[in-house]
Amino acid sequence: MKSNKEAFRDYLQLEKKYSVHTVTAYLNDILFFEIFNKTHFEQENIEQVNYSQIRSWIVSLVDEGFSNVSINRKMASLKSFYKFLLKTKQIEVGPMLKHKALKTPKIIQIPFSEKELVDLMREVGEPNGFDEVRNKLIIDLFYTTGMRRAELINLMKSNVDLSSSVVKVLGKRNKERIIPVLPIIIEQFNVYLKERASVEKIVDEDYFFISRKGLKLSESFVYRLINSYFSKVSEKVKKSPHVLRHTFATHLLNNGADLNSVKELLGHSSLASTQVYTHNSLAELKKVYADAHPRNK
Repeated sequence: MKSNKEAFRDYLQLEKKYSVHTVTAYLNDILFFEIFNKTHFEQENIEQVNYSQIRSWIVSLVDEGFSNVSINRKMASLKSFYKFLLKTKQIEVGPMLKHKALKTPKIIQIPFSEKELVDLMREVGEPNGFDEVRNKLIIDLFYTTGMRRAELINLMKSNVDLSSSVVKVLGKRNKERIIPVLPIIIEQFNVYLKERASVEKIVDEDYFFISRKGLKLSESFVYRLINSYFSKVSEKVKKSPHVLRHTFATHLLNNGADLNSVKELLGHSSLASTQVYTHNSLAELKKVYADAHPRNK
């Protein structure tokens, strides 16, 4: 018979369709709480804890220097676990019903400006050889599709449709979506595929983007690539694939795209997730308004 943790793992993987990375994070959080509970309360069965024990863990995490964001993530793991136990009737009362998340500062992502993108393209110039062609395509694909880093890394050759000018990506919770691709990117696809064919030994053949050694790209490689290129043209503190995704959404909204369309392109499940990008769009609107209105001359 499966333990509650094993059943919870299956629930996350099969019903919620969470990624392996997310499932592992949830289970690790539960394991660390188990260890804490056993050490401080000499209780192995966390199915029967009360909120005061969870509160003690929160205090311990604060003392250890964990940020409120990290603590909230751990509490979200516990909350999901106890909701699952309630759902499967393993417990009658959830110990986290009165729990409130710790306050965290609002972090506003600052997108790259259109000038920074122009400067970057000028800096990149005309790519030459496999590495340069691939790197430029990765930058352009992030900026023109808004796809996530994991979506780009896991893009399959079979899901790049050059004739229809679309790519199919696998987003969060294994949700597929189709993204249109601009003609200029299709041209780059063709150039890249020719360069890709020159790689001597391709190990991960099914993946669209590969390294010089023929391997699927890692998340850290893609992060370093974006950070390195944008460090040449931007003084922003954060220079990452996610900032490029944010830039994609902000520039679309600044140039008249409607929120629902941007939501679909980004693969968000609700408008609330997309509305965070309207902050910079509003800032741009205020600037245009101030510059253009006669009463402000």
